[in-house]
Amino acid sequence: MRFVWAVVAFVLATVLIGAGIAQRTIFMGPSEQRMELAVDEPQPYVLVDAEVLGAHSGLQTLLVRGKGEIFVAYGRTDDVKAWLSDTSYTDVTLAKGDEPRSETVAAQQSPAGGGETSGRNPADSDLWLDSFADKDSLVTEMQLTPGHSILIARDGVEPAPDDILVSWGLDTRTPLAGPLMVAGGVLLLAGLVLYFLAIRHQRRGRGPLRKGPAPLPETQPIEMQAAPRRAAIDSGDDESGERGAQEPSGGGSPDSPDPAGGRTPRTALRRRLALGLPALTLTAVLATGCSAESWPEFGAETPTPTPTPTVVTPEDQKPPVVTEQQGQRIVSQIAQTVEKADSDRDITLAETRLAGAVLEARRTEYTLRGQIAERTQPLTAPRDKVKILLPEAADGWPRSVLALTVSEEDDTAPPVLLTMTQDDPWSNYRITEMADMPASSEFPDVAPAWLGTTKVPDDSPFLAVAPEQVAAAFADFVDNGDKSEYAGRFDETAEKLAQSVRDSRAAILAGLKEKQSDTTSAVAFDMKATDEEPLSLATLGSGAVVAVRVDDIETITPTTADAVIRIGENPEASALTGVKESAKGFTTTYAIQLFFSVPAQGSNEQIRLLAYHQDLLSVKVNQ
Repeated sequence: MRFVWAVVAFVLATVLIGAGIAQRTIFMGPSEQRMELAVDEPQPYVLVDAEVLGAHSGLQTLLVRGKGEIFVAYGRTDDVKAWLSDTSYTDVTLAKGDEPRSETVAAQQSPAGGGETSGRNPADSDLWLDSFADKDSLVTEMQLTPGHSILIARDGVEPAPDDILVSWGLDTRTPLAGPLMVAGGVLLLAGLVLYFLAIRHQRRGRGPLRKGPAPLPETQPIEMQAAPRRAAIDSGDDESGERGAQEPSGGGSPDSPDPAGGRTPRTALRRRLALGLPALTLTAVLATGCSAESWPEFGAETPTPTPTPTVVTPEDQKPPVVTEQQGQRIVSQIAQTVEKADSDRDITLAETRLAGAVLEARRTEYTLRGQIAERTQPLTAPRDKVKILLPEAADGWPRSVLALTVSEEDDTAPPVLLTMTQDDPWSNYRITEMADMPASSEFPDVAPAWLGTTKVPDDSPFLAVAPEQVAAAFADFVDNGDKSEYAGRFDETAEKLAQSVRDSRAAILAGLKEKQSDTTSAVAFDMKATDEEPLSLATLGSGAVVAVRVDDIETITPTTADAVIRIGENPEASALTGVKESAKGFTTTYAIQLFFSVPAQGSNEQIRLLAYHQDLLSVKVNQ
């Protein structure tokens, strides 16, 4: 019966091992599904629509081939189409039966600025979530969700590559292959054991072939007739004969044959090992040769969730204009451009990444540095790491982003708070406000970057002070102090800044009096809000971060007809005006960029100053 069970085990082992191997070979399907995208008419740009990428589930692999430089980018479908709205392009979509179809789309509007779109290189745009570039062949994997599309181009002049292939990875896991092969190996080992036991049982069951002689009594030794010896042995050494007579006659060596079985124990052990080792080896090979795809996935440990503030997404919430990774990339590129512009005093280069008061302050600073060698202090610029990113949730233009940047290398460097704006789909983001954040300031709670926030209207009645009135309110507080209607509305940091401006004005008046010039000249001070629209982004506490600018204007004029105003030891005024004195006086303008956290209407909180920075804008001769 043991032979029968051994044969059954061998048959089952063969079936199981064969089934496991077949799952990884002949029964295994393709590892990916491919779709070739044909381009009928060459165009500088090819748009692969989101529905093409979503034709199949799984990770998407894009292969683009063509001689020369290849550029691939992806972004929100609406953004990519907006970038292509003033030029013609090839649009690849899905037709019936999930077959790709390409058609040429004409320009939907006139070129931006009335210019030509030919030669517009997509590689320089901030609009893309990510981009890739290579030569002759480009392969990249991506996991795009619905609402995102791919742009394929070269340099905006040459036709885009037309050899495009999209593939999706298929699930080729065979979780039963490993267990089947291991189970087959175990059955093979069991069959060998049964076969060995059957052989041993059969041999033992046969019994001895003949009977041996009966045992003799111990008192009657058998007399054995000595065999005739050769002469050579008889003439041998007596000592050797004595030693031979003393050797034991009853003991046998360990390797002496077993009278009953006809083989030694060592021989039997070797035979058992020879039968068992191949099965063990085969089982080990089958177990170790299987990849993770050949085994079922067992439940992994679920990480303990970390409690975070609950953020409810409004139903009509639009997507954020940039992602966290995209925002970090844009800020880094701006920082590199600004650093080079500051080093070369290149205002044209600075104009590509700066705007508003930040740009005008740079223009003045470059002029001063060209004439004053001692003016080498570093200028305010974005730090290398974005700590907080608050993008506007919008689908139109212009669109804005607020970022708090910090230095990873220098802990003593103050954080820099900035806003950047993109005017249209073809423009890059430019910094419009930028200021240093003091250590005493605390940034309010804002929505996460993946959600974004809404822009607060300038005349919003839901804030303690409407955004369009914040700059004027602070200017009134600086000029009038405790007599201002806004006294007590600003926090301690704002009060210290206002007091420092008042102290600076008092020092100028004291200097004129000390030089006895107060009888022949007069100084007027005025702080006022500018015509620039404030940027207001909502916070989680129903408040808003409001970025504004005020101009602090200092005007000195003579009070008598024969008096003149001399610049004296003022190299900045001398460099900017080119004169040493004036009979009509001078007007100096400083720009102060301010970031406030304005609470909601009805709140008992004060308006908190988050960051501020003052720049010299101009010194002019009065007309």
